[in-house]
Amino acid sequence: MARIARLTFADHQHHIIQRGNDKQLIFREEGDYHYFIKLLLESSKRHQVAIHCYVLMSNHIHLLATPSTDDGLSHMMQWIGRQYVPYFNRRYDRVGTLWQGRFKSVVLDSEQYFMVCSRYIELNPVRAGMAATPADYVWSSYLHHIGAKIDPLVTDHPLYWSLGNTPFQREGAYRELVEQALTPKEIAEFRVACMKGWPVGSPQFKEQLEKLAQCRVAPLKKGRPSLPE
Repeated sequence: MARIARLTFADHQHHIIQRGNDKQLIFREEGDYHYFIKLLLESSKRHQVAIHCYVLMSNHIHLLATPSTDDGLSHMMQWIGRQYVPYFNRRYDRVGTLWQGRFKSVVLDSEQYFMVCSRYIELNPVRAGMAATPADYVWSSYLHHIGAKIDPLVTDHPLYWSLGNTPFQREGAYRELVEQALTPKEIAEFRVACMKGWPVGSPQFKEQLEKLAQCRVAPLKKGRPSLPE
């Protein structure tokens, strides 16, 4: 199946993935994580992108973000790359690219999939066997969402605020939500969407995106089209 052009829309939520080239490490020491987070914070402010959720894995990153402009995500990620790759190459005496091509992004129907995506991202270290619980992994937004620390990188989404009237209620509700295991279907759906670049949402949501993009945003149905009677 041919890959469509990457879709990014202002004021819509996007799941972003950036991987290391050939699955190589993009973070080797604690200082690398700190420096990347510093760059992400600066670039997100510079290009007006709200970061709602994130995880930094050893060889890739996940973000859940809302850009204020159609090209905000691209500008943010490009700026980070121009700063981080030279830093990484100097630090580890290497040359060449660090990323596995351009970053991938998927537009989300927030009402249905925002919380699913947030759980998918913050449970990544658990699925990878790097932590027993998401609270054991410090390089993600999970500790912020359960009130264990204040993370200046995170902008809470209205759907997170809707979990309760007080911080205590929101944090407890979110903790219970993440403790609910994602189904194999949900995990597979996000993996396929990230690989293909198709939006995740209802048919009505995809129709709205097609009107905005003025192009097809979903795969064609398999098989021959039915003939009119």
